[in-house]
Amino acid sequence: MAKKGKNFQEAAKLVDRTTAYGLDEAVELVKKTNFAKFDATVEAAFRLGVDPKKADQQIRGAVVLPNGTGKTQKVLVFAKGEKAKEAEAAGADYVGDADFITKIQQGWFEFDVIVATPDMMGEVGKLGRVLGPKGLMPNPKTGTVTFDVTKAVEEIKAGKVEYRVDKAGNIHVPIGKVSFDNEKLVENFNAIFETMLKAKPSAAKGTYMKNVTITSTMGPGIKVDPSSVVAVN
Repeated sequence: MAKKGKNFQEAAKLVDRTTAYGLDEAVELVKKTNFAKFDATVEAAFRLGVDPKKADQQIRGAVVLPNGTGKTQKVLVFAKGEKAKEAEAAGADYVGDADFITKIQQGWFEFDVIVATPDMMGEVGKLGRVLGPKGLMPNPKTGTVTFDVTKAVEEIKAGKVEYRVDKAGNIHVPIGKVSFDNEKLVENFNAIFETMLKAKPSAAKGTYMKNVTITSTMGPGIKVDPSSVVAVN
């Protein structure tokens, strides 16, 4: 196991790993334990009592954070005709069809999110082997396969984040930057926490919300007491 750096060790001393903190205190600790020399991302991690191997316990979707993520996403839209014009008007960074498929096949990835109209998915599907491993493939469950390209682009630009349970039952979601006011981080966390509760599969048994933590990009994880979040909502 790699040895943690001195800065991390000093930051970790501020956190009691056996304690689940109230949300407000946890957010304050995230800021105190951040030692990065850049505006670090704050991330929430959920360990859920689900079995991702079962189709009825897959959790995937997207949510628009009330205060955004602190990062402006570059959006590529695959569309033709009027829908292409609509995407451009909505603020998409790149709009096209076959030309961008070729560019991606040649190694171009200067975008963060792809939106595609349903009639384009036959062509976009050719990029599955390239986009799939990077988590960039458009999907109806996250609202990125749609004819309402205006809504899709505007939500992404406003701070829409995607989430997907991994093989171990974990979900990681950015909730902002350490430079955000505490209240904004709390509001963003509440939005994703509520979304996670609503996403609970009916087939999931036992404890659903097993562990919740927040952390900055380079800082230590800080456990959050789920009951403190429920009290806030």
